[in-house]
Amino acid sequence: MDLLKDKCSTAKNYMLVFLKWILAGLLIGAAVGLWGIGFAYGMSFVNELRETYSWLLFCLPVAGLIIVWLYHVAGEQKNKGTNLILLAVRSEENIPFRVAPLMFVSTLLTHLCGGSAGREGAALQMGGSLAQQLGRCLKVDERTMKIFTMCGMSACFSALFGTPAAATIFSLEVVNVGIMQYSALVPCAVAALTADVAARYFKVGHMQFVCEELMSSVDLLTAGKVCLLAAAAAAVSILFCETLHKTGALYKRWIKNPYLRAAVGALLIIALTLVLGTRDYLSVGEHVIEEAVGGHARPEAFLLKIIFTAITLEAGFKGGEIVPSLFIGSTFGCVAAGILGLNPAFGAALGMAALFCGVTNCPIASVLMGLELFGGAGIEWFLLAVAVSYVVSGYFSLYSSQKIMYAKENPEYIDKKMGHA
Repeated sequence: MDLLKDKCSTAKNYMLVFLKWILAGLLIGAAVGLWGIGFAYGMSFVNELRETYSWLLFCLPVAGLIIVWLYHVAGEQKNKGTNLILLAVRSEENIPFRVAPLMFVSTLLTHLCGGSAGREGAALQMGGSLAQQLGRCLKVDERTMKIFTMCGMSACFSALFGTPAAATIFSLEVVNVGIMQYSALVPCAVAALTADVAARYFKVGHMQFVCEELMSSVDLLTAGKVCLLAAAAAAVSILFCETLHKTGALYKRWIKNPYLRAAVGALLIIALTLVLGTRDYLSVGEHVIEEAVGGHARPEAFLLKIIFTAITLEAGFKGGEIVPSLFIGSTFGCVAAGILGLNPAFGAALGMAALFCGVTNCPIASVLMGLELFGGAGIEWFLLAVAVSYVVSGYFSLYSSQKIMYAKENPEYIDKKMGHA
């Protein structure tokens, strides 16, 4: 009888915990999702303005000065960006609520005037900040606050990208590579799905592609070529990470004043745009990604996007590196596929997933993102490309606060901080 009572008590406790996380996921998904939807509409608005009024590019130095000033006034001039969110999940790091509106305004300003950046950095930081604010209002404990932060990351990522499965797993994978915090799986999944449903209800546009070549059956010759393409994409992911880190170091070494740094970065972007005679490398560059997935990309496009993104983000503008990584991966994959005798559109699709994995070290999320972006086709190809990229990309990362718990080449616990060489 006592044993039966204990089992009933345990079952009751599990059910209460389950209901608690369901409610938390719904609450965070709704609140953060609505914020993300507002941000998505804001992004659409500023991108339309920039395309309508080409002269806005020349306002980029002013936008940079405003962004630096805003962060100075808010006392966030030493803000660690996405690294702060990773630290908040791993430790007791606090994410101030002011981070959310700061990222909202600063990212919109960056895109309004043509800075080369993404939007997922804003998504992760806004999501984490808003979720922690909810946690403070509810007076949750430290362990619960960490899961709230992950839920916020998943919800905002899902609302902006329309990839709830990838958003859920990304938050579990990205902090400590090799160890996923499955205790956060239910609330993160509920938060991501809630935000996704809300985004679809409000008709937020998301990237979605079709590549018929992904549906082809696996053969050894093609598989070998895919491995070569993925290994090359991993090398490009290292180049991207290192270019970002080295550019940031050069800025800080030679231009101490953050206002001057932002102005110089903006002037470099303007000069490069005028010299090249194209605006393909400004803002997100979604149309270039679409062209690459359609089988057309310029050979130098991936290198130029690396340069534009490094100059923009390391100068102090806000946004993120993941959408640029999709640009770089798709254009590189398209060109590399042609050299290897593969279909260029096929190469672009696999290049996106492989490079995303190389810069984030999140293989499961990378496979899921590939599937969600391409309508569920090609799981075998995405799996192969991501697996190769994960190993070949080594211990480089976009995020210096990311840690890898198990070695990539051996079943060995290493607890090593990642980042760059």
